Amino acid sequence: MRTLTTLTHRLCTSLLLLLLPTLAHANLPKAANVPGGVAIVQLGNTLTHKQKPQAWFGEQPVLVTADLKSWYAVIGLPLNTKPGRYKLNVTMGNKSKVLNFRVKNKKYPEQRIVIEDKGKVELNPEDEARAVRDIATIKQLKLHWRDAQDTDLSFIIPAEGRLSGNFGLRRFFNGQARSPHAGMDVAVGRGTPVMSSAPGTVLAVDDYFFNGKTIFVDHGNGLITMYCHLDQFDVKDGDTVSKGQQLGLSGMTGRATGPHLHWSVILNGAMVDPALFIVKQELGKHKLLTN
Repeated sequence: MRTLTTLTHRLCTSLLLLLLPTLAHANLPKAANVPGGVAIVQLGNTLTHKQKPQAWFGEQPVLVTADLKSWYAVIGLPLNTKPGRYKLNVTMGNKSKVLNFRVKNKKYPEQRIVIEDKGKVELNPEDEARAVRDIATIKQLKLHWRDAQDTDLSFIIPAEGRLSGNFGLRRFFNGQARSPHAGMDVAVGRGTPVMSSAPGTVLAVDDYFFNGKTIFVDHGNGLITMYCHLDQFDVKDGDTVSKGQQLGLSGMTGRATGPHLHWSVILNGAMVDPALFIVKQELGKHKLLTN
């Protein structure tokens, strides 16, 4: 009887592996229920609910993945999220439910930057109009959603350099308050290869007023990476890229005080801390500045 039970369990596990997404067992990002962080909410058992659930945070669909036991919603929390209790709407098969999770407060440090090109801080009407158009375009790109069976959540750092310019810094340019730093900077010289952090499809390649030459890579299910201030593009819209594939070369285009790579991670429309997605092996290769 015990042998039969063991055999049945193994058969069920094997069938489950076939039914789950290819990368369902990939590492989850580090959970951080804070503004600019990632909340991970357990949705249910994969043996009980074999069909992939759907989840929404507000009106935005949320990435759902699984390991061998459970389904999880991986939720990006915008930097302006207030502390408190939030709702996640979930559909599992023909049943719907609401799950609650909490967000804690986090105070990010300040960063004061002097930019010699005052035209990048106090914009003339023409530059301001262009910047407004760029911001609207980028907002739409951030909300992009593509259903994908597999989403790799274990990122590599996209360039060989020291990690600096921490995520979430409250920035002041020439003494004027500006938006928080919604990414991570990699200190590299001009012409350094910039690689895709994970497999995906190139969503957009363009030159923006503040971000300079920028590439967006769509990794599926609302997970997007953004690479800014580039000097050269090596891919075009619609290209399929693999993890570690060269996207372009670093530079200092746009609003930048020197050559570097600005790297952002977008999850269900929210800019979140890229450090939460970096696998431990990668951190050993770079000096990571922590808030």
